[in-house]
Amino acid sequence: MAKLLVPLVMLGAVAGSHRCPPRCLCPAAAPNPTLLCARTGLLAVPPTLDRAAVELRLADNFIGAVGRADFANMSSLVHLTLSRNGLRRLAPGAFADLRALRALHLDGNRLPALSGAQLRGLASLRHLILANNQLAAIEPAAFAAFAATVEDLDLSHNNLPALPWEAVAGMASLATLTLDHNLLERVPAGAVARLPRLARLDLTANRLRALPPVPGPPGPSLAAGGNPLHCNCELLWLRRLAQPGRLESCASPPPLAGRLLWAVPEEELACRAPAIAGAAADPAAVLEGQPLRLGCAAAGDPPPALHWLGPDGRLVQNGSRRAVRPDGSLELRVATLRDHGAFTCVASNAAGEAAARVQVAVLPLPVPHGDGDGEAEAGPGPSDMARAGGNESRVAGERRIVAAELTASSARIRWLPQRHVPGIRMFQIQYNSSLDDSLVYRLLPPSSRSFVLRDLAAGREYDLCISALYAEGATALPTARALGCVRFATASGAPGCAALPRPHFLGGTVIIVIGAAIAASVLVFILILTARYKAAAARRPPAAVASVCSQTNGTHRPPEPEPPPPLPLLPPALPPPAPMGAVGGGARGLFPSHSYPRRARTRRHGSLPRLDLPDAAPTLRPSFGSTHWMLESTV
Repeated sequence: MAKLLVPLVMLGAVAGSHRCPPRCLCPAAAPNPTLLCARTGLLAVPPTLDRAAVELRLADNFIGAVGRADFANMSSLVHLTLSRNGLRRLAPGAFADLRALRALHLDGNRLPALSGAQLRGLASLRHLILANNQLAAIEPAAFAAFAATVEDLDLSHNNLPALPWEAVAGMASLATLTLDHNLLERVPAGAVARLPRLARLDLTANRLRALPPVPGPPGPSLAAGGNPLHCNCELLWLRRLAQPGRLESCASPPPLAGRLLWAVPEEELACRAPAIAGAAADPAAVLEGQPLRLGCAAAGDPPPALHWLGPDGRLVQNGSRRAVRPDGSLELRVATLRDHGAFTCVASNAAGEAAARVQVAVLPLPVPHGDGDGEAEAGPGPSDMARAGGNESRVAGERRIVAAELTASSARIRWLPQRHVPGIRMFQIQYNSSLDDSLVYRLLPPSSRSFVLRDLAAGREYDLCISALYAEGATALPTARALGCVRFATASGAPGCAALPRPHFLGGTVIIVIGAAIAASVLVFILILTARYKAAAARRPPAAVASVCSQTNGTHRPPEPEPPPPLPLLPPALPPPAPMGAVGGGARGLFPSHSYPRRARTRRHGSLPRLDLPDAAPTLRPSFGSTHWMLESTV
C-alpha cells in the first residue's frame, strides 16, 4: 500500500507545480512548458501562471495594465506575446525578471510613451515589436537594457515626431529598423551610418524633406516613399540608388512636384548657393553695458545655416553674454568694449557659402567731472584710481571702473561716484568667468563706492559690468544705465590660508568662556546640594519603632525599659451618668460612633496584672472602672 501511495503523491506534486490557468491551453506534447491564453477574454494576467514556462501567448485579450508582479520569477520565459490587448500602462520593472526573454510583442496596444524603467531587465532581448500603438515620446534610456543585443526594432504606425537617435545609433546588432507611418521630420546626419549591421530601414510615410546619405554599397535596403521630399542636389545619392518601381517622389521645388525621384534627371537636381539679403545691427551704436542685436537674412537651396564670427575672427558660441537665435540672429545681452568692431555673418549650404560684415560701435561712457552747477565734484578721479593699481578698461583716460587688490580668490572693484545724477536707488554688478557662462549679480546700496568679490577661481579672467538703477521720474535717463565694464584676471596658484579676523576670533573665545563658566556653575551647585543632603541625612535620628503586643497571647514580649507606675486600688469616683438623651453625657455623648479608631498603645493596660513581676507583688487586683470598660467595649 505504501509503495502505491508514493507514486501518487509525486504525481500530484508535479501536477500542482505545473498547473494550467483557467481558459488556457497547456499542450503536453510541447517540448517546453507553453501557455496558450490567446482570445480567452482575460481582463488581467492570470496569477496562476507556471513560472517555469518558456512561451506565453496572451494576445487578443482585454489586459489593460501589466503590474510588477505579473511576470515575477519567470526567468525561463523566452517568448512573450501581449499583442492587441488595449494595453495602456506598463508598471516600472514589469519585465525586470525576464532575463532570458528574446522576443517581446507589444503591438496593437495603446501605449502613450516609453520610459527607461518600463523595459528594464531585458538583457537578452532581440526582437521588440511596438507597432500600432500611440507612442508620442520615447526616453533615451528606454533602450539601454538591450542596446547591445536587439536585432529587430519595429516602431511603425505611431505618433513619434522625433526619435532618440543617439540611443538608436548605439544598437550595434540592429539589423531591421521600421519607422514607417510616424511624424518624423528629421534624420540626423551620421545616425544611420553608425549602424554597421543595418540591413533594412523603413521611413515610409513620414514628414521628411531631406534624407542623409546611408552607407553603401552595399547598404541597407531603404524605403522612403510617402515623404514630402525636397528634390535637390542633396538627394543625388538616393537618385543613383533608385530603380523603376520605387515610390520616392518630389514635393518641391514646384517644377519637380509630383514626379517620381527615379524619373528625374540628375542635372535637374540642382542646388542654389546662399545669398545674404541683409545684415545689420540694431542699434548700430550702443553704450558700454547695453544690449545689442545683429540680424542676418540669407536665401538659398537648401536653406543655408547661419553662424557668426566675432571681431577677433573666432566663432561665436552661445554663452551668458552672447546667444545665436534659431532664426540666425545674434544677441549681445551686455556689450563690452571687446565687441567694438566688425562681426561677420556666414551662410553656408551644400552649394557654397556667403559672408557679410556688420559693423558694431560700442561707446564708452563719459567720465563725469562736475555736477549740474558746474562745480567740480569731490572724490577720486581717474588718476587717483589708477594709482590704486589693478586692471582697468582698455580706453585710456576713460577709467571709470578699476579692479584692485587682486588675489587668487578675491578682487576689490572701485568706481566713480555718480553725484551728478540724482535718484540712484542702487548699483548692480554682474560678472562671469571666461570658463563659466553663468552670470552672477550683486545689488549694492547707492552710497557704495567699492565692493570686494570673494570666492573667485584662481588664474581666470573675469568680465564685470556695473549699472546704476535710477528711481522712476527722478531723471530723464533710462531706469538702468551702464556705468562701465572692466576685465581682470585673478592671480594664479592656490590661495594661501588667510588668518581669521581678530573680531571673529575674540567672539568665538568669549562664547567658549561663557559656556565653560555656566557648566562650572551648574557642577558646583550640584555638588553643594549633594553635600547638604548627606549632612542632613547624618543628623536625622533613627525612626522609632512602635511595639504592639497582642492581647490574646503572650508569645511575643518585647523588652520593656521601665515598669509602669502603680495604679490605685480603687478608681476615682466618677460623676453619675447622665441620661441617655442628654447632650454630652454618658457613653453616647463621649463616643457618638462605634467606628472610633483605636489608638496604638506601646504599653500594657494599666489595670491588668503583671504576670512577669515577681511573686512579691501579687497583691494588686485588677479593677476596671466605668471609663476603662467603655473604652475597651467601644474598640
